[in-house]
Amino acid sequence: MSRRVIIIVLDSVGIGELPDAGDYGDQGSHTLGNIARQRGGLHLPLLGKLGLGNIDSVIGVPMQPNPEGSYGKMAELTPGKDTTSGHWEMAGVILERALPTFPRGFPQEFIERYEAAIGRRVIGNEVASGTEIIQRLGEEHLRTGEPIVYTSADSVFQVAAHEEVILLPELMRICQIARDMLTGELQVGRVIARPFLGKTGQFYRTPNRHDFALEPPQKILLEYVRERGLEVCAVGKIRDIYASRGITDFVTTKGNMEGLNKTLEYMTTVKTGLIMTNLVDFDMVYGHRNDVEGYARALEEFDARLPEIYAALRSEDMLIITADHGCDPTMPGTDHTREYVPLLVYGLALKHGVNLGVRSTFADIGATVAEYLGIESILKGKSFYTEIKGG
Repeated sequence: MSRRVIIIVLDSVGIGELPDAGDYGDQGSHTLGNIARQRGGLHLPLLGKLGLGNIDSVIGVPMQPNPEGSYGKMAELTPGKDTTSGHWEMAGVILERALPTFPRGFPQEFIERYEAAIGRRVIGNEVASGTEIIQRLGEEHLRTGEPIVYTSADSVFQVAAHEEVILLPELMRICQIARDMLTGELQVGRVIARPFLGKTGQFYRTPNRHDFALEPPQKILLEYVRERGLEVCAVGKIRDIYASRGITDFVTTKGNMEGLNKTLEYMTTVKTGLIMTNLVDFDMVYGHRNDVEGYARALEEFDARLPEIYAALRSEDMLIITADHGCDPTMPGTDHTREYVPLLVYGLALKHGVNLGVRSTFADIGATVAEYLGIESILKGKSFYTEIKGG
């Protein structure tokens, strides 16, 4: 068998509020639709041909009478709107409760224990944009040597430090201490080391970020694929999100375009198995910064690269394009948004134009991939492979 599955996760590209969005303060969210509306349209001809405009109304992306791909949308069954839980659900892990977030910062009692454990005081301990907080607190950090602790809408504990003040090995050490201490009600999905360089007013983050991820509580799709003797290649932050479980090779990236370049490189070398890519710029660079125009341009840049992906597809490949949550830049605040995510599926040997409807869980992706790759698993979710199987 020479089958391969290529999953590209457009981080935060939601397609309309879930029925319970109001419980999260996200009523009215629609990442794709609101960007298109505010901007006066999106130019996404290739995604449109796959069936994006058939999922829901997006100005500039008309419905296709005969889409080249199959299309639908998926609801997240796990409570919350977190990167980790969204990706875990795709891989077959559905959590009963959301990973914890800390909109008012971490409890002072924990911060004091953490300071004692690392032998340093910390500054910050608030919800903040990573690029903004290093500009605001970077000078104090340089003066005191105190690391900057902050969080976001995600279930994360982030530690920022200037690489010349706290050397990388020390930053990794104090992040590992945080990972070990954050248990029980404080068990966040990721602890993230956020090194930066520069001088006052000109600080910038370096590519030496590292995520200390929580281990998935159950066996995941990637492990089943690897046990089958197939390759599992991770692009971007996929390796960190899954705590390296099941992964045979990985590459980190500095942005969407490098992520696509690395995906294409794997598509030239991987013979069978799974290639999974996360394109984080939509979320990190544009969604969290309420940058509607930047988000729109990034979508159009991705669309323009699809011909390269198509050209690299083999006859038995399955391409899946989806997202992990929303992050509507037109909404108040900078949080993720509780939304459906698009589901676009394409393959030279697969049926075209199949309406996959509204899937009740992201885990349908994992179940489909498992079936397509001939894996007998106990993954949750309902496979849609029989609906798109070619004649």
